[in-house]
Amino acid sequence: MTDVLQASAVRAATRRPSSPWRRHREWITPVLLLAPGLILFMLIIVIPTLQSFRLSLYEWDGIGPKSWVGLGNYIELFSDPQFLTSLKNNVIWLVLFLLAPVGGLVLALLVNQKIRGIRLAKSLFFMPLVLAPVTVGVVYSWFYDPTFGMLALIFNAFGASAPAILSDPDLVTFGIVAAALWPQVAFCMVLFLAGLNNLDEDVLGAGRVDGAKGFPMFWHIVLPQLRAASFIALTVTVIGALRSFDLIAIMTQGGPYGSSSVLAYQMYEQAIFSYRMGYAAAIATVLFGVMAVFIVFYLSRVMRAEARRER
Repeated sequence: MTDVLQASAVRAATRRPSSPWRRHREWITPVLLLAPGLILFMLIIVIPTLQSFRLSLYEWDGIGPKSWVGLGNYIELFSDPQFLTSLKNNVIWLVLFLLAPVGGLVLALLVNQKIRGIRLAKSLFFMPLVLAPVTVGVVYSWFYDPTFGMLALIFNAFGASAPAILSDPDLVTFGIVAAALWPQVAFCMVLFLAGLNNLDEDVLGAGRVDGAKGFPMFWHIVLPQLRAASFIALTVTVIGALRSFDLIAIMTQGGPYGSSSVLAYQMYEQAIFSYRMGYAAAIATVLFGVMAVFIVFYLSRVMRAEARRER
């Protein structure tokens, strides 16, 4: 027995040291797995964001030499009436777009019922999601046309004249938001349908045993299980509202007289048509700041709620 122990001790003493991979694999493995995503995030998000902020400190036409202006672009920005109009329109987009998760949840609850013909209804509600933004913009432009559009036909049936929504500075933003809500509600519906299909049947059964039904069942048992879907739907909806561009470019090109422009479209106009890359970068930086503030605020609320729930 002593000889065996001595032989084992000799082998342990003469064993070659383990490789660096074996000694550090607990942290090397996750680093290697995360590295591709982190590199792409740095290349696509972080570095362009820093370059955009740096560019916002210059006056540049995109071709000639850059001229340092410091915070001059930002000072001009907040005294620009068009920027204030675009910022106001972004706020309108953000507030009205919050109807999309609510509408998507209502539709998801509706089409999740096991009744005859619901598959056809589900397909019809899903259809806007697969349409290109150009198609949505053209369809709603026809719908709003005050001479031969569907809205005109509805008003004429009641002996009234349809308003020219896309030509009215007070109505145009609301008209475009209504068009954008059509596919956004469908997107949120799909997210909530996925959540409803993954509900815990044991929890639902326990709720039924305790007598829960109707709205109490939905509020206390179903809705808490849709927290992940709600988070994704709200986050994507807010980002979509703040970066709205395509429907504005298709339906009004920011008109009439810039009344429907938003920050993303004004940035595009300043960069492409006015050759003011630095000024456009300043608008982009402000837009990024607004998004970052909301996302940080929302994530902090979610994390605090999760911490309270774990306690």
